[in-house]
Amino acid sequence: MSAERLPGLREEEEIDPGQPLAARMRPRTLDEIVGQEHILGPGRALRVAIERDRLPSIILWGPPGSGKTTLAGVIANSTRSAYVPLSAVSAGVADLRRSVEDAVKLRRASGRRTILFIDEIHRFNKAQQDAVLPHVEKGAVTLIGATTENPSFEMNAALLSRSRVYVLRSLTEEQLVALLLRALSDPVRGLGALGLRADEDTLRKLALYANGDARVALTALELAADAAVEGQITAELLADALQHRALLYDKGGEQHYDIISALHKSIRDSDADGALYWLGRMLEAGEDPLYIARRLMRAASEDVGLADPQALSVCVAAQQAVHVMGMPEGNLALAQAAVYLVLAPKSNALYAAYGKVREDVQNTRNDPVPLHLRNAVTGLMKGLGYGKGYKYAHDYENAKVDQEHLPESLRGRRYWDP
Repeated sequence: MSAERLPGLREEEEIDPGQPLAARMRPRTLDEIVGQEHILGPGRALRVAIERDRLPSIILWGPPGSGKTTLAGVIANSTRSAYVPLSAVSAGVADLRRSVEDAVKLRRASGRRTILFIDEIHRFNKAQQDAVLPHVEKGAVTLIGATTENPSFEMNAALLSRSRVYVLRSLTEEQLVALLLRALSDPVRGLGALGLRADEDTLRKLALYANGDARVALTALELAADAAVEGQITAELLADALQHRALLYDKGGEQHYDIISALHKSIRDSDADGALYWLGRMLEAGEDPLYIARRLMRAASEDVGLADPQALSVCVAAQQAVHVMGMPEGNLALAQAAVYLVLAPKSNALYAAYGKVREDVQNTRNDPVPLHLRNAVTGLMKGLGYGKGYKYAHDYENAKVDQEHLPESLRGRRYWDP
């Protein structure tokens, strides 16, 4: 008995020519999948589980266009399980319960299992994920979740612990070129019947601009094919079809944190090229420039500190420049601040000192201020010893005075080590 199938994963005679090229060219078998050899190569655990029809619940984590939905469809075609696809964008708890009830009935009636595919599972809230958990535990359904976000942050730990996480990688330029050549030559599912031509350099430019996303590459190829003159697809046609390069960046996702981390570490390591590149990656993808300015201020205090106190002022000035000028004019102000931080001498003494302070504040008894540091503003306070024995610094040479300023429990503790 064959599995229910996703649209675009049918037998060849059922191909709908009205579908987009990317849908028509979806792989239908494991051997048709390009890339992902690290999880689908011969003898790999996931491939063996699929071929033996003994798939556990899995989470497919990868960037857009890496083949998560496609792989789920291939699994559906390769197993005897029923296949129920849901989208976390539109499905709710009621849809989940209905799907599970149908799965339980099918299992009782025929012994047949059900694969529940949830696309963009990271969009499910805690309650929705909790609704899936007991059915995965009982084996009522085999879960395949697809996400572009780090499952460690976006999924319940209990559900994650009951699933295997497989990481899909962006396709390489060579792999994308292979897909494009397949689409140009396939007369049934692709564009082969049109007799189109495109040289390899042109296809490589398309692969480069697609940034590892097969869907972007195939969609642009289809648009260019419609405008091809005498069957020739040129680089100019592809550039017109793409309009703007597909930049891989998610302002609310893991890439946001990965790239700001790369910027900060490039600054810390005094690498101007790295700092400028990661700054540009964020700005050109539409990141909030004021967010970047705040992170530059942090780097100024954390990694430059008092080795160059002017660094923080430069970053504050860059933030003000962005606020006044807006973008894109403000991008050079941020670049100037970033490179200033790169070239500045480095010291984390202030960062380390405050880290020790924070640890003591959190983990030691919060003793009262020593009496000699308190102001005796009333007679009662003076009688209790407030201010007694305090040494006024300006009465001493160079305003240096030897007296304790920490609570009794921390007497002698040292934080600052320049």
